Amino acid sequence: MRLVAAGIMIAGLALTTGLSPAGAQTAPPGFTSLFNGKDLTGWKIPEGDNGHWKVVNGVIDYDARSEAPKDKNLWSEKSYKDFVLRVDWRITATPFRNKDVRIVMPDGSEKLDENGQVIKIEVPDSDSGIFIRGSGKAQVNIWNWPVGSGEFYGYRTDRNMPQAIKAAVTPKYNADKNIGEWNTFEITMKGDRVTVVLNGKTVVENAQLPGIPAEGPFALQHHGTFRDGRFMGPPSLVQFRNIFIKEL
Repeated sequence: MRLVAAGIMIAGLALTTGLSPAGAQTAPPGFTSLFNGKDLTGWKIPEGDNGHWKVVNGVIDYDARSEAPKDKNLWSEKSYKDFVLRVDWRITATPFRNKDVRIVMPDGSEKLDENGQVIKIEVPDSDSGIFIRGSGKAQVNIWNWPVGSGEFYGYRTDRNMPQAIKAAVTPKYNADKNIGEWNTFEITMKGDRVTVVLNGKTVVENAQLPGIPAEGPFALQHHGTFRDGRFMGPPSLVQFRNIFIKEL
């Protein structure tokens, strides 16, 4: 009875964590897998990382503590032009209390108080994203802000961008699942136009990204600094799996 019960508990844990036991990555028809579920073949591990980007139970796991002295992001070895990218991701924990979170309005502006000052709220937060075509500015955000994941923060907050551009890169909905649950992005890039579908909902539709390079690699983003036993900013405590691409 104890063995049976233990087996049930282990099976239940596997279901609740959403981890695949062997990490099998089977690409849908027309797509190619960018992650084999076993190791980081096809990705450039930051020099000096010291094992913080790793594969655990068939998923890419990051603890936001890379020791790389320079770029800490995990870059794909290959570059891409137009594509459809599908990625499963989840935030594993939110130990940092972010007191600088903004309420983003549908037009991309930030909500103001009665004195015309930006309203800031505190939320438990982690922060990561996916850089497309080698551009940190063209980042599909992953975080715990009220606006939801999928926005392009670098474009929305660029004062030189027209208001129409800022509105287009702002998510129409907060389609994120609860912290610890798996989410799915489908990112379609054609020319300088991008559409982001999060968990089956189109949150960004045919938004223009002026100046984005015509070609470049992807990156899974590092964020946050760990010092004196704690994170100094929202850390990228994230996992990724089922990374598939279809070139257009």
